[in-house]
Amino acid sequence: EVNEETIKQSKIFHFGTLSMTAEGVREATKKAVKTAKENGCLISFDPNLRPPLWRSLEEAKEQVCYGLAHCDILKISDNEIQWLTGLKDYDQGVSWIRERYPAIKLILLSMGKDGSRAYAGDFQAEAKAFRVDTIETTGAGDTFFGAVLHHVLMWGMGDYTGEQLTRMLTFANAAAAIVTTRKGALRVMPGKEKIAALMETME
Repeated sequence: EVNEETIKQSKIFHFGTLSMTAEGVREATKKAVKTAKENGCLISFDPNLRPPLWRSLEEAKEQVCYGLAHCDILKISDNEIQWLTGLKDYDQGVSWIRERYPAIKLILLSMGKDGSRAYAGDFQAEAKAFRVDTIETTGAGDTFFGAVLHHVLMWGMGDYTGEQLTRMLTFANAAAAIVTTRKGALRVMPGKEKIAALMETME
């Protein structure tokens, strides 16, 4: 059921572990990742850990490590990086990942109300979260990562400067903040104009 032609025509292939919790979908996911790599797609990965969906957290960790070994871009949350690495300090956790998976070019760390961080090459950046009247957080992480990938499509995967990383994070934080003020997820994701308007409130 993997549509290989669609994958071949894509610039970025994104996946997470929600489609890796059982053998059938896991096999399909890995086939899709293989197809994407063979056709020059950038691979983005979000562990998106949901413990109740797994038979064990060890099995979950094994599949997360598969994702780390095959991605160019990683988005990981604060609680996920602590679970994966066993380290409380986020920067140390990122170093742990980079030592083991040096092929990952861009790492995004989402920290909820504490904002987000980005790591690329020798540069690191951090951006504060936007203060909004949150209704629910459904879709905030996906919106954040979608906004980051928007910038990757604009800029490519070259050497990012600290200024570019900060701009990327601020845009992504604003997009995620807007989604938390609305009920739902996909259908309420904001356009660039709404995101820019919120960003202006911090300038």
